[in-house]
Amino acid sequence: MTDFPKSVEFREEGPREGFQIEKTIYPIEQRIELINALSETGLKTIQVGSFVSPTYVPQMADTGELFKRINRKEGVHYTALWLNEKGFKKAVSIPEIDMEPKLLFYASDAFAQQNNNCRASEMRERQRDWVHLYKEHDLVPDSAYVMAAFGCNMEGDISTERVMEDFKFIIRLSEEENIPIPNLFLADTMGWGNPESVKRLIGEVRNLAPDTRIGMHIHDTRGMGIANVYAALSMGVDLFESSVAGLGGCPFAGHGHGNAAGNVCTEDAVLLCHELGIETGIDLEKLISASRLAEQIIGRSLMGRVMHSGALDSFRRKV
Repeated sequence: MTDFPKSVEFREEGPREGFQIEKTIYPIEQRIELINALSETGLKTIQVGSFVSPTYVPQMADTGELFKRINRKEGVHYTALWLNEKGFKKAVSIPEIDMEPKLLFYASDAFAQQNNNCRASEMRERQRDWVHLYKEHDLVPDSAYVMAAFGCNMEGDISTERVMEDFKFIIRLSEEENIPIPNLFLADTMGWGNPESVKRLIGEVRNLAPDTRIGMHIHDTRGMGIANVYAALSMGVDLFESSVAGLGGCPFAGHGHGNAAGNVCTEDAVLLCHELGIETGIDLEKLISASRLAEQIIGRSLMGRVMHSGALDSFRRKV
């Protein structure tokens, strides 16, 4: 049995995730051009950049200026990523940013240690402080993520029970703090998921919180990305994070063999939805044009498939 949604929301992460991982620092004008092009596609959320240490991520040092210079389109949310209080306070001080507060959890101790120098249980408890900080600024968490939910290159397979501990904590925290349960995201950070494990975990989360919206953050590390999107769609999931042209990559997935693919490609996933009769509100031809612009800016062939082969509707019109 399948339960496809009638419509799907895609949250675009390419301008942040894609450029953040590149060794080259691309001119701000080129990134503005791409964001402006994405704004015309029908996407409702675009993650523009991040507020992180310019020492470690110099590619994002001009994020504040970027927000001030893009052509904001009515109805589009322009969001940012932050990982600590300093980054959050920078973001909240810029009125052009649409704040999208997040809570971050790890299903892997090894991954938590690498990213935040703490155990996953410590990171979990820190989210209480984040809720309090958000409240101080009249904000509530939009989404809560359990990262490495399907497996970890450093730790191996992750049990369903371990993942569900975090989701149970999120629900308790929401009750204790008297805030709505945020969107619950399953993040396949290192590409360990397969269609059956995706359906299984979505089912577990839905049983736990049947009225809560579930989102997916899927990496295409091992070529399972679109298959896993299909599996999530078949379970009724209507919220995905993705990256135009397949921009970006996962530094944790290569294990010494270089960076692997990043987020699932936006236009490829949009094509899948359209072929299944699922509305996205996105003009696929405009999105393909934006993906080709991204490839032109980066200066090498990118991971997207539809951008190179063309949408099926363009061929149907020729027949």
